[in-house]
Amino acid sequence: MLVLTKSALALMVSFLLATVVALALIPLLKKIKAGQRLSIYLEDAHRGKEGTPTMGGLIFIIASLVTCILLWMTGKIQMSTNFLIILLTFVGYCLIGFIDDYLIIKRHNNAGLSEGSKMGMQIVLAILFFYLFMRGGNEPLLWIHSIGFKWNIGWFYGIFILFILVASSNAVNLTDGLDGLAGGLSAIALLAFGIIAYAADWLEGYQEISLFCFILVGAILGFLIFNVSPAKVFMGDTGSLALGGVLGAIAILTRHELLLVLLMIVFVIETVSVILQRYYYKLTKKRLFPMAPLHHSFEKQGWQERDIVKLFWVVGLIGALLAIIYGAYL
Repeated sequence: MLVLTKSALALMVSFLLATVVALALIPLLKKIKAGQRLSIYLEDAHRGKEGTPTMGGLIFIIASLVTCILLWMTGKIQMSTNFLIILLTFVGYCLIGFIDDYLIIKRHNNAGLSEGSKMGMQIVLAILFFYLFMRGGNEPLLWIHSIGFKWNIGWFYGIFILFILVASSNAVNLTDGLDGLAGGLSAIALLAFGIIAYAADWLEGYQEISLFCFILVGAILGFLIFNVSPAKVFMGDTGSLALGGVLGAIAILTRHELLLVLLMIVFVIETVSVILQRYYYKLTKKRLFPMAPLHHSFEKQGWQERDIVKLFWVVGLIGALLAIIYGAYL
């Protein structure tokens, strides 16, 4: 009951803080002309979004970090190595996304960080993650609880960490193309992970990781007030990379890397659609889908943006419920 109360408190505080931060930050982003640059391939319906403030991910990032500090100062959260890993990943990917967004705004085009620069930064984060992970007494195991499978892969686990973090962060980034889509799906996935993390009572700092999930859910809900259609602000790479990175980090620490596919089912489908589109075009010079990521194909078929978002949220919720059943019960 105490954990439920803490979770409700954490969610409520971060929600209120995110709302306040948004009311202060959105006018500031407009003032400094931090507007979104849109692809020339998007539907005409998106043209009106040109110039909408980006970097809005700072809303839920600031709100989440401030909430964590407040709860820590009041003794509601205890610091542990695993919790610090979560915060490191969250802030680290936020900084990568922030630099990318800043360069796009400064250059007045969509050319942000180069792929090499992004990968180099993510490799540094993965090394820090692996170092703290091992110092925290964790073992470099590929671990599937349901069948009792354990495989110690040594330092290769560092490469595995890099793959999970890169895959999850880029998946959220690719999905962030419709108002409220990535934010809503991330809130659903994090809510499920909060329940799953609390069931991982063998993990040091599992309660703090669970609480952080609920904190972030509350902050995202505050952000969504201003991000659902018609969006007044976009999360940008600042938000999408941070969300994807932290989802990957939680999956690694709770040993539910494979479950991440189910929890992030829509993100996975969106990413696969991009990969298939790219390689199919290289082989045949034809398009497999009208447009990738997949949500744009729905638009090409005449679907309204809000209907696509609601459909994808439902699919994400079904995946999250199945993940909870497996991760917290079976």
